[in-house]
Amino acid sequence: MSTVAWLEVQAWMLRQLDAVGRRGHGPEHLATGLRGEREALLYLRKMGYVVVARRWKTAKLWGDVDLIAWDGERLCFVEVKTRTGRDAMTPAESAVDEDKRVMLRKMARAYLKGFPERVRGEIAVRFDVVSVYLQPSGVEFEVFRGAFGWR
Repeated sequence: MSTVAWLEVQAWMLRQLDAVGRRGHGPEHLATGLRGEREALLYLRKMGYVVVARRWKTAKLWGDVDLIAWDGERLCFVEVKTRTGRDAMTPAESAVDEDKRVMLRKMARAYLKGFPERVRGEIAVRFDVVSVYLQPSGVEFEVFRGAFGWR
């Protein structure tokens, strides 16, 4: 089986599992967000990212990181924003405001503490934002690599 075919099988399985866990639970906007995160994960994998965590949390901080992935030698902390339609005036990525950036930076520092101290400073880090648009014609993506920095 080719790599592309295997990725498609995994994508199908994830969609089925997510659908089972979602039936009759919670508000629609949360289901939309979860679907967007799943679609972003699958899309980033096709782009060559190696996803190592989904909805990562720590007990010491409020919030979560939607996706953590390696893009080559760079560790990426990915925020996913999902919309059911496009609005030119307020694109999905505009929802990543300064408060969200501060939280993501803190979460990244907490995640990096899990690495041995001697290598921690050598890990190149990037903050990406993925806008997911669930359109009637299909899913559309915009990936903003290096959307913001440590400061």
